[in-house]
Amino acid sequence: MSEGRITVTRDGAAAHVRMDNPSAHNALTSQMWFDLRDAAREFAQDRSVRVVTFRGAGGKAFVSGTDISKFAEYEDGRQGVAYEREIDECMGALDAIPCTTIAVVEGWAVGGGINIASACDFRIATPDSKFGSPIGRTIGNCLSAASVARIGAAVGVQFAKRMVLLGEMLTADQLYASGFLLKLVERENMDAEVAALCEQASANAPLTTHATKETIRRMVFEGLPDIEELIAGVYGSADFRRGVADFLAKTRRIPDWTGQ
Repeated sequence: MSEGRITVTRDGAAAHVRMDNPSAHNALTSQMWFDLRDAAREFAQDRSVRVVTFRGAGGKAFVSGTDISKFAEYEDGRQGVAYEREIDECMGALDAIPCTTIAVVEGWAVGGGINIASACDFRIATPDSKFGSPIGRTIGNCLSAASVARIGAAVGVQFAKRMVLLGEMLTADQLYASGFLLKLVERENMDAEVAALCEQASANAPLTTHATKETIRRMVFEGLPDIEELIAGVYGSADFRRGVADFLAKTRRIPDWTGQ
């Protein structure tokens, strides 16, 4: 995995976050996750920020997932629990951004990408974009309760099941029809559309935006079940170790799952 980075630029009341690791289709390294968390926390403290956009570098992918090379070092399920806690901490910072957030998707939004897109208030995408979380067909891990709640609330439970239980990659057309995507935008028009949407969001009363977002956040996340024993069981399994090994070896086949 090459070294990626998170960059933040400002344009008036708008902050623009770029996930930059194009050689790996903008997969997030651990440091990129932490930098994303830290940027989100800074936005929460800066009242001059009225809207934040998230976009992948290179125009071919939003975020294609997480750098999973460290999974090869996992020896028991407790490490998987710790990893999911880290992701929850980072994603929780995105959920708590008090101003309007917009995901700008060009290409693939997979795994961590669908999670980040789901954390945003609005999503616009190019017509060729694809969305999914086919972890049951690749490395055989699982998601935290917060991630399941976040993605399920954004895309709808049945679409979320299709992504994870069937390993389907959903099209931009499908998710536009469902309401998950606000708009479909051709690449040559994307910058102008982002600017117009930022201007519209920035004009909203910030306290109204914050109160509405925080109400929805509490509705989605408060009272979630404790599923750490389920997470530990998955990450501690032989299936998971086999899935990681096959994925890193680039066998391009679905592992022979045993349920053990």
